[in-house]
Amino acid sequence: MSKVVESHNKRAIVTGGTRGIGRAIVKELASRSCCGVLFSDVAFVYNSCDECAEELLGEIDYPGIKIHGFKADASSMEQAQATVDAAIEKLGGVDILINNAGITRDNLLLRMTEKDFDDVISANLKSVFNYTKAVIKPMIAQRYGRIVNIASVVGLIGNAGQSNYSASKAGVIGFTKSMARELASRNITVNAVAPGFIQTDMTNKLTEEQVKKLVQNVPMSRLGNPEDVAKVVAFLCSKDADYITGQVIAVDGGMTM
Repeated sequence: MSKVVESHNKRAIVTGGTRGIGRAIVKELASRSCCGVLFSDVAFVYNSCDECAEELLGEIDYPGIKIHGFKADASSMEQAQATVDAAIEKLGGVDILINNAGITRDNLLLRMTEKDFDDVISANLKSVFNYTKAVIKPMIAQRYGRIVNIASVVGLIGNAGQSNYSASKAGVIGFTKSMARELASRNITVNAVAPGFIQTDMTNKLTEEQVKKLVQNVPMSRLGNPEDVAKVVAFLCSKDADYITGQVIAVDGGMTM
C-alpha cells in the first residue's frame, strides 16, 4: 500500500511504524526539517493491523513527500531484506533506518516459557540485526547513513518480570555501540534512544493507581509522550547530530539519572 506525491530528499525506513512510538517517529520525520531538508520520505514496516497502516497513510499529507507501508515480520532476515529492497525501489535509496519493531511477553522467570524468551529476542534484537545488515551496503556505498535503534531504560537498569525484554534491549545497546565503531569511518552514525515510561497502548491498559506507582520513580512525575521520543530520534537523524555516534539517550523524565 502506498501514497506518492512526488520524489524527494532524505529517505527513511521505520520498523514497527504503525503504533505508539513508531507511529510518532514516522509522522515526525515526514513533517519537520530533518537532515537539513524540509521533509523526509518514509517507508514504514508493520507486522499486523492493516487498518492502522491505512490510517497512518491517510494522516500524512504533506506536499512533496512519499509515504509507503510494507507488511513484514521484522524478525525474519528474508522478509527484512525484501522490505529494504522494496523501500529502496520506491524511495530511490535509503539514508535513515529507525529500528523500532518490538514486542513484550512479560512474566517472572519462573513462569516464563522458552517461547516467550525466544519470541522477544527475535522481535526486539534479531530484527535490529536484520534491518541494519540489509541497509548498510547501500549506506556504505553512498558514504552516508543515520541509524537509530529504539532501546529502553530497562536495558540499562533491568525490570522484574521483564528478563526477556531487558535482555533484548540491553543487546540493542551493545549492538548499537559495536555498529557505531564499525561504520563511523563511512560517515554512518549509529545511536540508541532509551524511552522510559511512555504513554502508549501498553500503558493505557494500566489503572490510575498503577500509573501513580510508575511515576513515583520519575522526577518529572508524569508519563512521557511518543512525540517526546520522536523528536529526539529526528534530532539524531539531523545535521545537528553529525558528530554524535555510539550514544544512548534516555528519554525518561530523569528516571535513570
